[in-house]
Amino acid sequence: MLILPPVMIETEVCIIGAGPGGATAALQLNKLGIPCVVVDKAVFPRDKVCGDGLSGKVIMHLQRIDPEMAQRFRDTVEKEDSWGVRFVSPGRLHIDVPYKPNYSKESDKPAGFVCKRIVFDNFLVQELKRADNNVRLFEGVSIDKYELTDEGYIVSDSKGDFKVKSKLLLVANGAHSSFTKEVAGIRMEPKYYAAGIRAYYKGVTGTQQDSFIELHFLKSLLPGYLWIFPLPNGEANVGMDMLSDDVRTKKST
Repeated sequence: MLILPPVMIETEVCIIGAGPGGATAALQLNKLGIPCVVVDKAVFPRDKVCGDGLSGKVIMHLQRIDPEMAQRFRDTVEKEDSWGVRFVSPGRLHIDVPYKPNYSKESDKPAGFVCKRIVFDNFLVQELKRADNNVRLFEGVSIDKYELTDEGYIVSDSKGDFKVKSKLLLVANGAHSSFTKEVAGIRMEPKYYAAGIRAYYKGVTGTQQDSFIELHFLKSLLPGYLWIFPLPNGEANVGMDMLSDDVRTKKST
């Protein structure tokens, strides 16, 4: 049996990670007519632990890349319009800070949204698949090896079955990626990092009437906090984060 060597994919730009950062970079490159390859270890749709809050800048940036894409986001993506932030102190006092002073829900466009990451990220990946031939997307491939050459980077999976050669490498696969640790030499320092958990709840009532996102600063979590982000149909994203060092301390007690 003839065993062929792995084919080397060549491109101008290789992007590792198809989350919001990597996907929007690829969409902008597509607009400029610059070929790129996008590689992600996940197969979409996939979920991420997140508060799910999107600022109004999301629409602005989508609009800059492609007005039709921005309109598809407005028309087709399930999301909750959000008009501000409620800050709740350890003493349970709160202050509401709207994104726009004296806003009108009838005449103003919402300045923020709450949208599940599994939904939003998949929307961007579907936009990648709609893009011109300038964008090639590979899902379910983990990039584990990086080689810097005079002509750019050669990246591959652990077995070397998948290889990409590019003049420019954009790494957008998170702080825990092998590139971050092994190539950039960046290591997590627990005292500067927070651990977060999140769950979705149904039938949630009593949230702020205009779907302000809520940040609750509880004494037991400081400098972390608990969040409640309202979603459509009475759902809410509820989560909390606390310092990684505190998590380790509480695990040992």
